[in-house]
Amino acid sequence: MLLRAGLVSLALLLASRLLGLLRESVQAATLGATGQADVAILMLTLPDMLTGILASGALGYVLLPLWARQSASAQAVTLKRLAGVLLVGGFVTALTLVLAPGLITSALAPGLSETARATAHRALLWSALAMPLAMLAALWTVRLQHLRDFTGMYGANLVVNGAVVGALLLTMTQMRADMAAPITWLGWGLLLGMVLRLLWLGWRTRRAGPPEAPATGTAVEWPHSPIWLWALASAGLPLLLPLLGRSLASTTGEGALTTFNYAWKLVELPLVLAVQLVAALAFPGIAKAFAPRSGLSAKDPLTRQRDALRHAFVLAWVLACAAAAALASMAPALAQLLFGWGRMPAEAVAQVGAWGRIGAWSLLPQALLAVLLTLLASTGRLRSAVAAYGGALVLLAGLGWAMGEMGAVKGLNGKQVMWAINGALSAAAVVLLVSERDVLRGVLKFADLLPAALAAIALALGANAFETPEPLHGLITALLLAASVAALAWLFSPGLRQALRR
Repeated sequence: MLLRAGLVSLALLLASRLLGLLRESVQAATLGATGQADVAILMLTLPDMLTGILASGALGYVLLPLWARQSASAQAVTLKRLAGVLLVGGFVTALTLVLAPGLITSALAPGLSETARATAHRALLWSALAMPLAMLAALWTVRLQHLRDFTGMYGANLVVNGAVVGALLLTMTQMRADMAAPITWLGWGLLLGMVLRLLWLGWRTRRAGPPEAPATGTAVEWPHSPIWLWALASAGLPLLLPLLGRSLASTTGEGALTTFNYAWKLVELPLVLAVQLVAALAFPGIAKAFAPRSGLSAKDPLTRQRDALRHAFVLAWVLACAAAAALASMAPALAQLLFGWGRMPAEAVAQVGAWGRIGAWSLLPQALLAVLLTLLASTGRLRSAVAAYGGALVLLAGLGWAMGEMGAVKGLNGKQVMWAINGALSAAAVVLLVSERDVLRGVLKFADLLPAALAAIALALGANAFETPEPLHGLITALLLAASVAALAWLFSPGLRQALRR
């Protein structure tokens, strides 16, 4: 049932992510792995990244259950009030970017040269202009999620990426020695994409019909501050891990931020398309299983809860293992296919592949964390998630400092950062598994999870024993490896077969 329900979502999300990957590929060909590329990535990713940390995830956690309880007129009041709050928050964030560009650049891209830093300060002005638009877009995206308009949700990202790809292609035809010139073109592309996305989301929202006008003096439920704070922390902290990793990698010099960003994109694609999508689709079923009910035997709710969790865990785990096997063996070929053209140097492409191979194994703890976070959100216990991810951030920062101190050169290279992220995510998963051991008793079974894990490790090791194939052959091999893991898991994992029959 999870797979059938997610078919449309997966198709639209796949189209959105593939266009985003095309954007990264064209960006690599246009700017290479240079300080100019570091600045472009910082400028283009900052608005949505800050919005995700400060608003997007929390809006979904809080508003979707709230709107499920509210009348249409009460929803209209909540929507209008939040739009005002988010616009103010967007302007405040934009003002911070304008007033403190040096501090922000030093924190997020410490490896930039003085010349590149000056360009980055100007680039942050474009990010600042986009911030209010990104904040409002986050609200309207959650609104479309409530309305189950998945075409509107995922079509919005197609609009933004299309505008940026157009700006990149224009930049490619008019490259100049002046570092600021391409950034200006990309800034206009970013702003155009943000405006078009907002127009798209507004149009899709209006298609559902205007909300009812609330009666005068109508009392509207409003979540308390602690609910917002815990939702913000639990949704924002996971996004800070790759951001911190990117900053740590940047300490080794110009181009390192870009190289790490592309390596993480290889990991991010299967993470979003498979693991997080399964967790999102499992959310309603898990929430329903843990909702209080009357008139049922004591065994019924427990069985329902265990089945919902078991199916979500095994699906997310098998997909993560399949993607890890493909990426851990074929990342160099995929990096060559996506980024090995234009101005991207061969050394940087090789680093993308090598770092992506290591990052592939982070998919396994992230699969567990995605379902665990869904469980905690469904049962209103997000404090545990905040503690686990907060500890993972501290651990990553500590590992970064320790490994940098032991290194012969200043800074932390991307390979070390990827291993540190793997360790931090694994620690967070272990902490939550231990804290939720009573709920998970009888849910996580070796018979369900071990076949996919063993298949992934064996196939990845076997494939790595051979020479890296040509890019297109590598893509085909990666798909075959992923399919092989899934097939072996289906043969030997009873939990997977049961989940697929739902």
